[in-house]
Amino acid sequence: MTPDHAHGSDTDAQKEDQIHDGKKEGIHDHDTEHDDKGHDEEGHNQDEDEHDHDAHTGHGHAHPSHHGDNHKHYLEAARVAVSVRSFAEDFVKPGMKLLDIAERIEKEIVDQGAGMAFQATLSLNEAAAHDTPKMADERIFTEADVLKVDFGVHAEGCIVDQAFTLNPNNEHIKLIEAAESALADALSVVRVGANVRDVGQVIQDAIVKRGFKPVENLCGHSMSPYIVHAGVSVPNVPRGDYVFQEGDVFAIEPFATNGGGKVTDGNLDEIFSMVQPRPVRLPQSRKAAEWIMDNRQTLPFAKRHLLPVLGSAASVELAIRDLTRQGILHDYPVLVEINKGLVAQAETTVIVEKDSAKILV
Repeated sequence: MTPDHAHGSDTDAQKEDQIHDGKKEGIHDHDTEHDDKGHDEEGHNQDEDEHDHDAHTGHGHAHPSHHGDNHKHYLEAARVAVSVRSFAEDFVKPGMKLLDIAERIEKEIVDQGAGMAFQATLSLNEAAAHDTPKMADERIFTEADVLKVDFGVHAEGCIVDQAFTLNPNNEHIKLIEAAESALADALSVVRVGANVRDVGQVIQDAIVKRGFKPVENLCGHSMSPYIVHAGVSVPNVPRGDYVFQEGDVFAIEPFATNGGGKVTDGNLDEIFSMVQPRPVRLPQSRKAAEWIMDNRQTLPFAKRHLLPVLGSAASVELAIRDLTRQGILHDYPVLVEINKGLVAQAETTVIVEKDSAKILV
């Protein structure tokens, strides 16, 4: 499928200028770490030892978004997100190819008149996040799998991010319940004046008391228009010092595991975003960069989205390698639990209000 336009179309002349000059308003560099890290159980400073991973891509350096005049756009994105989630919960069944699931979810978002904030992400078992189907992916969803279904919807850049976990044979239902309970408990404390550290404590407590571990280096995140991660993290453990303000927009997303409680980069690398436009010479790279500028801009995309643009898997791989090597694209590897433990996720988007959080999906 062809993803929607992120900011609307530019004229051909404008697009050519953007690719050659390497300039485009709204393109942000992406960080792979956040400022709100504390110390791990061994007392090591995590700025030195590891990076917290946001569960999505599209990081920026903006402050949390205050919804203000965008209220109607958030409500529209929420309407579509609720509908698409219901659609996905109904149609996703064992025996389906992951590629078919992803394409149907992405198509449904666009068919309902919204934008795709990021690619449908279908992370299996020990893969916690950033696992989206490859071109011609043959993987099948089975009865025994623990599948995280994560997608984002936007209306005029206002993003609603959600995720749920499926395990058809219910062998790991308690793991899923741990993540879902942690989300419910977290939402009960999000309000103006609450600290992200307190939310992390509630998440950790809910998961630990059910016999599992929170994934401590995956975080929820603030969001701003066209920016999936706007610079403030909500950890799954008591860490950080940001105080919620009225109108903040956040994705809250606990991750529970029966493994070691951390993730690391895996081998699969299918998600990218443009971080630094600049002139390119290779024809395939030029064509890919123009499509990204026109369709995605600050928003992430999957490698497979370039297949109809470039016509062959070989051309896609060539362009991706070239643009990544030049620092024009940033890649987001699959995040895998360090002990290959199973991971469950529950996520919703909220607007922070004086005495509570307005839950959008």
